[in-house]
Amino acid sequence: MARPLERVLFTCGGTAGHVNPAIALAQLTLERNPQARILFVGAERGLEKDLVPKAGYDFTTVHISSFHRSFKPAEIKHNLISVGNLLRAPGEARAILRAFRPEAVVGTGGYASYPLVKAAARAGIPTAVHESNMVPGLTTQMLENYSGRIMVGFESCRKHYRRPEKVVVTGTPVRSDFFAMTKAEAKKRLGVDDGRPLLVSFWGSLGASGMNRQMADFLTLEAGREPFHHIHGAGKQDYPMVLEALREKGVRLEDHPALRVREYIYDMAPVMRAADLVICRAGASTISELTALGTPALMVPSPYVTNNHQEKNARALEEAGGVAVLTEMECSGQTLFQAACAILHDEARRRKMEEAMAALGIRDAAERIYQTVLELQK
Repeated sequence: MARPLERVLFTCGGTAGHVNPAIALAQLTLERNPQARILFVGAERGLEKDLVPKAGYDFTTVHISSFHRSFKPAEIKHNLISVGNLLRAPGEARAILRAFRPEAVVGTGGYASYPLVKAAARAGIPTAVHESNMVPGLTTQMLENYSGRIMVGFESCRKHYRRPEKVVVTGTPVRSDFFAMTKAEAKKRLGVDDGRPLLVSFWGSLGASGMNRQMADFLTLEAGREPFHHIHGAGKQDYPMVLEALREKGVRLEDHPALRVREYIYDMAPVMRAADLVICRAGASTISELTALGTPALMVPSPYVTNNHQEKNARALEEAGGVAVLTEMECSGQTLFQAACAILHDEARRRKMEEAMAALGIRDAAERIYQTVLELQK
């Protein structure tokens, strides 16, 4: 039996979808070996500088930043800084590796992963990269030749890599509290167990103003007869706007107990567990949660992400039969409402979508990733 990991360096950043898988793996590493040393490395201005310390892990940075495709003076200045960072980062990465002496380096996406994984590979340190999107991002593409293993969410991802022999299907870790109760228990806890299905919708922690305006129209259509329960997370920024839009349309939420608009869905685990359909973006973390739970979705991919990753994610799930996809250009409150009703009122279709999502789900992703990294030590 292989000995547990003792010194692991995680490098990640940019989005929660890159950071959370690394945190999940770090938690499992410490469960297996409470004496293990963990270090996270990210960018100095990334989301990771807040998320990682809050999770209780040591964190340090390298100077690394993106390149913008624009010739505006401000963008040219940004790109010159990025060139400087690109020259500084390899030396910083080597210094971090010498100081920490990891037995494995795991990159889970974001620009900071590149210099650390590349430097580790050149130093003979075992490396692995986890890609949470259906199609590899630029960093993963650049690291394919350096990484010992490339860990992906779904079998269909393998075709996008030049070195498929390196690819291991592990899934993307999902928090254990998503499975703490049954669907029936979650519905009872939320008070939505009267036989009507539960629709859950959200566009992210801050919301998306255009889509939230459409959700106000959607909720107004629902208010006529309340065909299902609906929990909508508007996001901190848009929450007041949604409430005001509903008031202007004559909808008093206190008169419609089946319709709940929240600033943020803090109890996401039981809410997602209870959901019969979710309307959402197509980020990697959300997809891993939906597939692990076997919950169908109506996805509106964000058109504002790099390389149009979200639509590629959503289309792969649509092809498998687990989701329906609408682009933002196709959306209105009316079209969203009609699409949701078409799924929620067709039980046979909904069951097929649930089966398709469950077939894609991997509940033991953290364990699979841990074992993959462990095997690199042999």
